[in-house]
Amino acid sequence: MKDIKSQLISGVFFTAIAKYANLIISLIVTAVLARLLAPDQFGVVAIATVAIAFLNLIADIGLSATVIQHKELDQKALGALFSLSVYITFFLSLIFFLCANVFASFYGQPELRSICQWLALSLLFSGITVVPNALFYRDRLFKAIALRSLVIQLIGGAISVAAAYKGYGVYALIINPIFSSLLIFVISYAKYPLKFTFRFSLAALRPIFSYSFYQFLFNLINYFSRNADTLLIGKYLGMIPLGYYDKSYRLMSLPLQNITQVITPVIHPILSLQGKDLGYLHRVNFKLASFLALIGFPLSIFLYFCSQELILLFFGDQWEHAIPTFKILSLTVGIQLVLSSSGSIFQTAGDTRSLFICGLFSAVMNVTGILLGVFYFRSIEAVAQCLLISFSINFLQTYWLMYRIIFKESLFVFLSCLWKPIFFAGLLAILLYIGGQWLHWEQPLYNFLFKSLLFVPSFAVLVWFGGYREAIKQFINRKKTSL
Repeated sequence: MKDIKSQLISGVFFTAIAKYANLIISLIVTAVLARLLAPDQFGVVAIATVAIAFLNLIADIGLSATVIQHKELDQKALGALFSLSVYITFFLSLIFFLCANVFASFYGQPELRSICQWLALSLLFSGITVVPNALFYRDRLFKAIALRSLVIQLIGGAISVAAAYKGYGVYALIINPIFSSLLIFVISYAKYPLKFTFRFSLAALRPIFSYSFYQFLFNLINYFSRNADTLLIGKYLGMIPLGYYDKSYRLMSLPLQNITQVITPVIHPILSLQGKDLGYLHRVNFKLASFLALIGFPLSIFLYFCSQELILLFFGDQWEHAIPTFKILSLTVGIQLVLSSSGSIFQTAGDTRSLFICGLFSAVMNVTGILLGVFYFRSIEAVAQCLLISFSINFLQTYWLMYRIIFKESLFVFLSCLWKPIFFAGLLAILLYIGGQWLHWEQPLYNFLFKSLLFVPSFAVLVWFGGYREAIKQFINRKKTSL
């Protein structure tokens, strides 16, 4: 048990170093590119990125989670999975390359043709890296993963900015994904040189395919749930509104990605060592949800009250139309942050079927909300409002099913861990509202700094005296011991 805790802390520690360094780099790169490129250029690339994300899901077919969960797979079995992924990925990349013109015609954007054809390279390298990359996580090489991520972000970001300065326009935005997928493949395959064979048998792997199948279905459903907004806004509201929406969503997602991707990649590989000990899993889930809620709900409030300052500071005055959308989406951060850990709990419990059911319910709710926002209200602000409602409903449904099916307990047991973070968030909202009414400057930077000075100490005091003091002390002591 202690060994699992120390591995979890070590994994989070190294992942956090890379992610927060990546956050700073990403913010700088995004801020520079937003001033060099137009909103419609970001919209065009957002459409292509959504298509690539969909094909990456098909290329994965649930193999990443399967390799992590089933540690008994030998080199022959892993080679068969790798060969399967190569065949699937090559076929998908070829189809995407050949259909790029159809895609461009559908959206009425000629530039999409060449963008999609170039991004077919990214799809190819990402797909054939699925199994070798999953082995990094299965073997818990979090330090290597963190270092790899940091190096790629630095080099890729620098190349993208240089290309934008040189006048490559929209193509500056696709350099990083192509470069990243290539470098990840080279590093992963060098570490795990799996053998590719033209003919292979999957008969011995049939027992694991039910796990992989439901994981794949969840990933597929989750894709449509998360990307229907981009596809529909781009087609029916236009590329300029999509540019504003995409920038709002990506800025909102930055803290989510750089918190959840510090914790969630570590959860499944580490907890799977414990097997299906539901009592242990229940305790971990309760503590993890409490911790994520403590960060997420107050952070939502801070982003809400700093929406104008953040958009103007990072992207400039030309992006001011993105402010209302970002303001609404920021209220989903706490919900999404807590919800992000649920998938790992379902995976560790071996219940990918329930995970798929949650994904299906989420997709129906999200797509319904997006359709209302696009076709009935016809605004990106309405889409954001509908997503706030659908995320809230999905949050309750997911944890109701988890506690009913896996832990055999009432949802109210889980909800009891949320009252403190929500109460803290309410106090912070009052403080930031009064502070904003009291002092206000013309310069966004001064307003942001003032609100940050209100938020950071208040949040620290609330955490320290709100019952989390001992948990923080224990974490610090464990970190010292592990070092």
